[in-house]
Amino acid sequence: MAKSKLVKANEKIAEKVTTTFGKIEDTVVVGYAKIEDAFIDRYLTKDGESVEEAKARLKQEQTHSNR
Repeated sequence: MAKSKLVKANEKIAEKVTTTFGKIEDTVVVGYAKIEDAFIDRYLTKDGESVEEAKARLKQEQTHSNR
């Protein structure tokens, strides 16, 4: 069965919207991660500790405090 021009146009629009939303979402997540890393580096790391080590330590402290 042949699709009408309107259905085809709607499918193209839906694909474009979905793709654009995915790109925006990725950009926001990456931007947030950069801000989070900068905050942890500046305020939450201890002597010589890397950002990744600080994140792991904070996560462990959070798990222990929830018990």
